[in-house]
Amino acid sequence: MAIHNTLGAEGERIAQEFLIKQGMIIRETNWRIGHLEIDIIAETPGRLHIVEVKSRTSDEKFDPLLSITPKKIRNLVAAANAYLNYTKLDIDVQFDVMLIIGSENIEFIPDAFYPPLKTYR
Repeated sequence: MAIHNTLGAEGERIAQEFLIKQGMIIRETNWRIGHLEIDIIAETPGRLHIVEVKSRTSDEKFDPLLSITPKKIRNLVAAANAYLNYTKLDIDVQFDVMLIIGSENIEFIPDAFYPPLKTYR
């Protein structure tokens, strides 16, 4: 397994532990449909959390929201819609981002972005 894959898997494990401590129930990890993937799908009463996890080594500094591009947002929204259709859930959805730096520094950004609205002309 490549080093970046190991780092990502460890970051997602740390993120899951953090979310569980916050009282969330982990429904799915690395849920895929086609080329789309959701890192973590968690739940609190009445709300589904779509969590994107970004892991970095301890010496890197960056803004995690810069890595959430418009294309990434479209893919996460499409994956969330597919998950809701697949599970037949009728629940509010929230998109969160977690930044894991090393194994100690965790930054949780709830409601990191809102799905873009489609406009029709």
